[in-house]
Amino acid sequence: MSEAASALQLEDSRVRLGLKENWRQFALLIVINAFVGGMVGLERTVVPLIGSEEFGITSTTLVVSFIVSFGVIKALANLVSGQLADAWGRKRVLVLGWLVGLPVPFMIIWAPSWGWIIAANALLGINQGLAWSMTVIMKVDLGGPKSRGLAVGLNEFAGYLAVGVTAFLTGYLASRYGLRPVPIYLGIGYAVLGALLSITLIRDTRDHVRLEASASSKQSTPMSFREIFVLTSFRDRNLFAASQAGLVNNLNDGMSWGIFPLFFASFGLGVERIGILKAVYPATWGILQIATGPLSDRWGRKGLIVAGMWIQSAGLFLTAATRQFEWWLVGSLLLGLGTAMVYPSLIAAVFGYAIGALSAGIIADIFGMAWAIGTIATLTFLSGAFVALMMREKARGGLDVAQSIELDVGVQTGLKGGDAISPLPTNTKS
Repeated sequence: MSEAASALQLEDSRVRLGLKENWRQFALLIVINAFVGGMVGLERTVVPLIGSEEFGITSTTLVVSFIVSFGVIKALANLVSGQLADAWGRKRVLVLGWLVGLPVPFMIIWAPSWGWIIAANALLGINQGLAWSMTVIMKVDLGGPKSRGLAVGLNEFAGYLAVGVTAFLTGYLASRYGLRPVPIYLGIGYAVLGALLSITLIRDTRDHVRLEASASSKQSTPMSFREIFVLTSFRDRNLFAASQAGLVNNLNDGMSWGIFPLFFASFGLGVERIGILKAVYPATWGILQIATGPLSDRWGRKGLIVAGMWIQSAGLFLTAATRQFEWWLVGSLLLGLGTAMVYPSLIAAVFGYAIGALSAGIIADIFGMAWAIGTIATLTFLSGAFVALMMREKARGGLDVAQSIELDVGVQTGLKGGDAISPLPTNTKS
């Protein structure tokens, strides 16, 4: 046996796949992704209000422009994160994501103009595209092929629960100390802790991928992003139905991120109560999808996607049509429940954030914010109807479990080739 082969064998003997064998690193990555989610939650309540109240911006389209910069840059960062992970290693890309994110809270605190907020969100998009992607990839690496669903589910749970908790905390702090700087101090803590933990305690996971590849008896040819796009857009009706619903789902989130705080404030709701409403939606989404993920395996994905999109639509219509906190709270709960039902089975389309915020902003400027929310609600209902008509249900799920998990990770992170997982194994069913 050659020295290189002996070294590889020795290295592999120290590497184990599975959650039990890697629980310390896995748990640490969950904590780090909570900090990643907290960076987004930092903006859910206060940033739109900073634009309207501190900078006096009257155009809703201009206010939500910070979400457009975030969505576009995050989508591009997702596309390159997989290649960077293969070339540089997962840990280095994770650390890079945090280093890019460190200036964000300081820029929001000191911003003398709205252009600074837009620039800060471009950096936040890079932070999210790299750091969130690496936490999910590294969990998948550690857990191995048998635990991918659980790895992705726990990652999303931690991230979106942190979004909700931080949205509440920033609203609470803003109601007592103003929109800036005190609520944004949370972001400084998240960024510093996330960077320090990533630098000092996280270990790279590429050896786990090599071990899985060497132990696998079935080899698959990784697909390029272009091939994934063609498959999800034209060739497979199930994947196309799921991908358009994923686009609309993120479109909803982008719209609610930018429009809801302004809408609630226009009726005199205080920032603390706005923070509660902004917290309920992502927190409900994050908590409930731990249950809805396994249910989609048992009950089938089509029914949950259709029902989830229609429940989201009902929540949006209720929000647009009512003027009381209690009804808005119910609307936020419905939006979170519906998102939790659809999210485990959908293919992410990050450009939906930018499209949702921009289109809702334009409609709001022309017809009013209630019309913008109602328009997105109608689109969400139609998206669910499209899934009902187009998706072909299979036994125990509308999409193959491994296919939906791996393809979604592949689309979110732009994975192809190298050490990255194959987004679409060749032995999956169509």
